[in-house]
Amino acid sequence: MVIIPAIDLKNGQCVRLRQGLMEDTTVFSDNPTEMAAQWVGQGAKRLHLVDLNGAFEGKPVNASSVTDITRAFPDLPVQIGGGIRNLDIANTYIESGVSYLIIGTMAVTNPEFVSELCAKFPGKIIVGLDANNGLVATDGWAKQTDIHVSELSKKFEQDGVSSIVYTDISRDGMMQGVNVEATANLAKQTSIPIIASGGITTINDVSSLLLESHHGISGAITGRAIYEGTLNFTKAQELCEQY
Repeated sequence: MVIIPAIDLKNGQCVRLRQGLMEDTTVFSDNPTEMAAQWVGQGAKRLHLVDLNGAFEGKPVNASSVTDITRAFPDLPVQIGGGIRNLDIANTYIESGVSYLIIGTMAVTNPEFVSELCAKFPGKIIVGLDANNGLVATDGWAKQTDIHVSELSKKFEQDGVSSIVYTDISRDGMMQGVNVEATANLAKQTSIPIIASGGITTINDVSSLLLESHHGISGAITGRAIYEGTLNFTKAQELCEQY
């Protein structure tokens, strides 16, 4: 299991939201590339970037910050989500050095788009499923659906999706611990590797996920915890490597 630092981009800054609310923002840095360098220096093997403005507006807004990071660390796998709604945007990101594209809203509203992307960029497509009580939410979490996350994940098995980033919205940015049970249940129900997201607060959360990782949990994204210091990133990554 790999620990993946999150860099959430809003208006060119590195921020964290609570439960996805744009008005509840904490700014951690004005320089996302410097932030990336900090995590790489501490041993990050992959970075998770989110264009928050893009998620709400449906088009890339912080693409220049993303490109700055991929140029600074050309050998580091970078995944990006937020506002990837057509092939042109996807292509631009891949050409700029991004390793993985995370498709969220479009995976729910237009699953054929995921199939199309997987065919064009094999092994580079991640589906981001964000859920409240097991039900999928879209459009930067602003819209709630009645689709269950496990039903939707099964649809993508045939497409060749490389992994699913599963975020429990109720836990995200709240520093209340990760929903291990829901994450493990999803991993058991699909053959696609699951990357846990939302609520990872302490090293105990990492340990709890590691105990369930044999079900197919391949990674864990952490944001607020490593910025506020309740989780030591290096120690968390070392724990995963020892497991």
